Amino acid sequence: MSPTFPLRVMVQDVWDEIAFDLPVATTLAELKRRALELTRVRHDPAGYMLKFRGAELMDESRSLGEAGLVANGALIVLPRRRRPIR
Repeated sequence: MSPTFPLRVMVQDVWDEIAFDLPVATTLAELKRRALELTRVRHDPAGYMLKFRGAELMDESRSLGEAGLVANGALIVLPRRRRPIR
């Protein structure tokens, strides 16, 4: 049995937070895709970025263990392009 990694992910489009407990080998791209899917955001995941402690996690092919995340760490998924405020 592989070890798991507990994380919290906030999806900005819906301001919803999801708790995950995923295998350490899960890629960052898969984490982002699952977070968008579970919050019913139907846009292309490539149009979103994943941030941890304010910094974008650029290489989404890395696993949770390789990315330097911490247990119960908080991540945010937000659009790559800013949206105008009206």
